[in-house]
Amino acid sequence: MSPALPIPALSILTLLLPRLAFAQTFTSCNPLNTTTCPSNPALSTNHTFDLLTSSFPDSAWNTTAGTLIYRSTGADFTIATRGDTPTIQSKFYLFGGECEVWLRAAPGQGVVSSIVLQSDDLDEVDWELVGGNNTHVQSNYFGKGNTTSYDRALWHPVADPQKDFHNYTTRWTHEQLEWFIDGAPIRTLKYAEANGGKNFPQTPMNVRIGVWAAGDKDNNYYTVEWAGGVTDYDKGPYTMSVSSVRVRDFSSGKEYSYGDTSGSWESIKLAPGNSTISNELNKPPPMTASQRWNHLSPGAKAGVGGAVGASCVVMILLAAVYCVRQRRAGRRERALADGQFESETRELMEYRAKMSKGGFAVSSREI
Repeated sequence: MSPALPIPALSILTLLLPRLAFAQTFTSCNPLNTTTCPSNPALSTNHTFDLLTSSFPDSAWNTTAGTLIYRSTGADFTIATRGDTPTIQSKFYLFGGECEVWLRAAPGQGVVSSIVLQSDDLDEVDWELVGGNNTHVQSNYFGKGNTTSYDRALWHPVADPQKDFHNYTTRWTHEQLEWFIDGAPIRTLKYAEANGGKNFPQTPMNVRIGVWAAGDKDNNYYTVEWAGGVTDYDKGPYTMSVSSVRVRDFSSGKEYSYGDTSGSWESIKLAPGNSTISNELNKPPPMTASQRWNHLSPGAKAGVGGAVGASCVVMILLAAVYCVRQRRAGRRERALADGQFESETRELMEYRAKMSKGGFAVSSREI
């Protein structure tokens, strides 16, 4: 497996880089500092968001930056001008689980396509695809926001990620983390390998997907170097596309909360009950007319049939009355027309009779 950058350069950069996916990584309340943070809504199910036929539903996702455009190939995340960072974040959390994203990376020097799982206490699991590198993808992780070292990133070969869609999957339990590309395992991290578990991501995480310009000229020098150089916005737009997202929560319950400020998975409390988001996602679609009919009881069907029959009889009677009235009106109109014709005929006959008798002869005086 060849690295995306020469090994010496990569070693230096991974030691000096700031948090790479900063466009997606943040927390509004850190449970390491307080026990009053809001609970995390659980997913508690397995669900696929097919973006070829639908969009990210508002019941499960927030667009936290920019605008997504939906096309026949899925959802497009586009950097068109400086400052664009289109990003979407799930309203649900996974406490152990799987996240599978079919993605085509954005091209462009300094442009980074990201898939991030992150918890409120800044546990994090990353996929990052750098626009200036069309042969490798990076996997990474952080525990509790610990950025004292940057030796956790690994690069993995992938065929033409900016032209073709690939399946990037993360599987996460309390024992290990696994990364897969197109179904093939490419990396495994055991709990004990992450600083004895201290840096192992282990608390409920939501899903964040987006694209950002790590190569912006105002970013840290080493971030720009890692991203392949300064982003030239004039050569854009730069678009990342997502055709499908499948998520599976290995835990169940209504929501997850932190029992203390330790940040350990053992401290997480699972509230019993049904997940509101799961109920919304699994709600059956509205029934068609034929489906509604099939769900009626025999008595209800008979009642509907009787009502329809009665309505038909009423409509027939109304139509008959209308026809009778129209016929009567027609006869009256015909009688009036016939009377007028007879009157005009009599006048014409009288005129002809007078003409034949010379009753209308012209006098010499008038000549």
